[in-house]
Amino acid sequence: MPVSTINGASAGSSGTILTTTSPKAGNVIQVVQSTYATGVSITSSSYVDLGLSASITPTSSSSKILVIVSVQGLYLPSGGSNNDSIGVKLLRGSTDINIMAGQLFYRNSTSVAQTGASYASYLDSPATTSSTTYKIQWRTENSRPVNVNVGGETSTMTLMEIAA
Repeated sequence: MPVSTINGASAGSSGTILTTTSPKAGNVIQVVQSTYATGVSITSSSYVDLGLSASITPTSSSSKILVIVSVQGLYLPSGGSNNDSIGVKLLRGSTDINIMAGQLFYRNSTSVAQTGASYASYLDSPATTSSTTYKIQWRTENSRPVNVNVGGETSTMTLMEIAA
């Protein structure tokens, strides 16, 4: 992954910390990205881990963390009942912090619901300087299979520490 420069400091997938200036409110201090390329079929009507997660260690307890999720290759096969949909939620550690999509898309009994990608973001205030892990969980209505990363796609989670 290419390394970008933010306010004169490297900010790459390793989580390089901004050190060349005193961060001002709104400055990006560090960026961490994780990828998940495994094709998965989810059949649980209860939320389960997808396998996409990332960890960051905030430099200040007043910092905010911008979580950006990109899930690729979504596919819900035809058949089954009406009202099939997908739910997605974001967790910090084991704590639910946001329902990113209560019903990501809807499929009736004769159609196939598919989309190339789904994107979501959330601005969190973890109030800690300890390593913090974010992950997403999925569920499918009526235990119908939901396929993720179909066709060799790669999903990503990007965490950005923002100075308060």
